[in-house]
Amino acid sequence: MRDERIAKIANQLLDYSLNVQPGEHIMIMVHDEGEPLAVELVKQLYRKGAYPQVRFVKPKVQREWLKGLSTEQLDQLVSWEESMWMGIHGYIGIHGETNASELSDVPEEKSRLYGEAFQSIFHHVDNHIKGIRINYPTAALAQKANMSTEAFEDFYFDVCSFDYRKLEKACRPLHALMEQTERVRIVGPGTDLTFSIKGIGTKIAAGKRNMPDGEVYTAPMRDSIQGTISYNTPSPYKGTLFENVRLVFRDGKIVEATANHPEKLRQILDSDEGARYTGEFAIGVHPHILHPMGDILFDEKIAGSFHLTPGRAYEETDNGNRSTIHWDLVSIQRPEYGGGEIWFDDRLIRKDGLFVHEALMGLNPGQLGKE
Repeated sequence: MRDERIAKIANQLLDYSLNVQPGEHIMIMVHDEGEPLAVELVKQLYRKGAYPQVRFVKPKVQREWLKGLSTEQLDQLVSWEESMWMGIHGYIGIHGETNASELSDVPEEKSRLYGEAFQSIFHHVDNHIKGIRINYPTAALAQKANMSTEAFEDFYFDVCSFDYRKLEKACRPLHALMEQTERVRIVGPGTDLTFSIKGIGTKIAAGKRNMPDGEVYTAPMRDSIQGTISYNTPSPYKGTLFENVRLVFRDGKIVEATANHPEKLRQILDSDEGARYTGEFAIGVHPHILHPMGDILFDEKIAGSFHLTPGRAYEETDNGNRSTIHWDLVSIQRPEYGGGEIWFDDRLIRKDGLFVHEALMGLNPGQLGKE
């Protein structure tokens, strides 16, 4: 694809998201398709006096590699990778999937082996170097969104070219309110959940780590979640599309779990002790992303949504949970998806996907970005 909009996206990634400086080494990792964006990034990085490093990952090859993985093989690989990643200043992950299920038949024990071996590297990349993940508009993603390829490309460039500086500014009142909040209650169809976020810390996600972006996130206190949650959007994980996920929490731990793939769900939640606890709670606010497409990078930003995530916590909002997994499960609370409410310290702050707290009205679609 040759498109002048690619140059605009590349410039936004390097100038705004990563703030690339001369002499920095920036790793570009292309998963499946995405070569045109990678080429443009390399050109612009050289013009900035930075050093692009490039890797291509092909899921068909990755599948065969993972199926034969051994501990001895990983020990050597991790020693090489740790040395390399300690010298990288920034990371851009381009994900241009052509088959979301390519890795679905990799044995769970092999996926777990890989996740455990690379856990320290993943933690370093997520928390100690600047980096961003962006999808690339493929026919497979267009099909997920139930759009023509051309229509999806237009949608993709609109949401990725959004004014994220304005978004960050609009999110500040929600950030401030969450910083002051102790108790959260979420209610909706099949959902009645309570937990504490006191003292955890809150972050605004506005184009610095993901593209598209648009959320404000924290984490529940690890042992505080009580109740039941029913997620109403499809959620892909390791090549399997999960639907109708329902979780029951007791003292922070998932004690019951059902979905359309119950055995695979059980395997994920039994990956390690931390997989049955949560590491993130976030509220989605992107005004142009309204419907799920089974791709988490888009779905977790849906206006009127929230996600509650089994697995590891981020260092900047650390509730102490450690795990090899981090699975963002999303629910939408707008009326066409069944509605719902979010309460902070016994005060209603969002109803049926729209903010009702006076300080947060500017985050509603139609208002976001207005001066």
